[in-house]
Amino acid sequence: MTTQATMLDSARKLQKEIVEIRRHIHEHPELSFFETETAKLAAAKLQDMGYKVRERVGKTGVTADFGKGTMIAIRADMDGLPIEETNAVGYCSKNVGVMHACGHDAHVSCALAAAKILSAEKLDGSIRMLMQPAEEYGDEEGVSGAVRMMEDGALEGVTACIGQHIDASLPAGKVGILHGPVMAAVDGFSLVIKGKGGHGAYPETCVDPIVIASQVVQAIQQVVSRRVSALDPAVITVGAFHSSSTRGNVIAEDVRIEGTIRSFNEDVRAHLKVELERACRVACALGGDYVLKYEQGYPATVNDSEIVDVMRAAAIDLIGADNVVDIRPKTWSEDFAFFGEKVPSAFMFLGAEIEGDRRSHHSPTFDIDESGLYVGTAILAETAKRLIHHFDAKK
Repeated sequence: MTTQATMLDSARKLQKEIVEIRRHIHEHPELSFFETETAKLAAAKLQDMGYKVRERVGKTGVTADFGKGTMIAIRADMDGLPIEETNAVGYCSKNVGVMHACGHDAHVSCALAAAKILSAEKLDGSIRMLMQPAEEYGDEEGVSGAVRMMEDGALEGVTACIGQHIDASLPAGKVGILHGPVMAAVDGFSLVIKGKGGHGAYPETCVDPIVIASQVVQAIQQVVSRRVSALDPAVITVGAFHSSSTRGNVIAEDVRIEGTIRSFNEDVRAHLKVELERACRVACALGGDYVLKYEQGYPATVNDSEIVDVMRAAAIDLIGADNVVDIRPKTWSEDFAFFGEKVPSAFMFLGAEIEGDRRSHHSPTFDIDESGLYVGTAILAETAKRLIHHFDAKK
């Protein structure tokens, strides 16, 4: 049986295997809900460890159970991104136009190693591995992998859930763990500003949607600064602005705008939607019209304080307080949030910055320092073990 003193050593002994699995998955990335080979690999390894495996959960996901009693879930997402990798490394993606540009390959490899360590334990409870598809993109109905897995019973019987995310801006060997909201809710919008087109020489006979849309964008950018408290973090970004005209002497019929909205509080989130609609009405006041489509995405990822306390204590005992850092919440989004709405959950950030060459997530050059991956494995395994005892003590 692994003791607290040797849990980190057990994970360190698996470091080479963790890296090998991570690189294999990195070479063979698969898009959301197409993670068939990654799922097969995870299922086979978990079955070999003695886990009771269920496949095709949430379409392409895998669950695997070990032990009996209080159940703690460990989640790892499996999908890659539609990005062409440009890294000159031996494990570069072999799938044209697809790459692991956000660290999900490392999430899977660390989780599998944690499962291996825990399978050697005489646990007083049980572990459920959640190998999740489609964190990055939803299906044809816009539903992500976490939700699809829950619809297939992935959280039935689960007392608490833990997970981690690679952070390429945090030094390798360190982890970021914090209470409360750790990642933002994300919503999207598409907006059409309608005008009346015509010749640029006679603007008085037209209703110029570019001029109107410019005013609407200004109004949208004032929502956060003038309609939301400075104490409530929020972001609205207009990322796309396209006129139906492609000529300098032609006034367009319409302008299409797309944007993203980030927030950490459900009340603020609802308020931002109302204020966006209000800003769009500027178009009507200026003689045009608009059509707004609002897409509600993932909620904020909120760490449960009780689970965080156990995870933080485990991390400090394993790697020392100096390596467990307080970080700011991230305006990224994560569908781990849906698990957190159903059961007490906590999500940590595992440092993997390449020193002197920090890579950006979701970029063609994304890569990580793999040297601290075993740290994530050890903390996941130790936290799961402690949570079993924590909840059993409360019975």
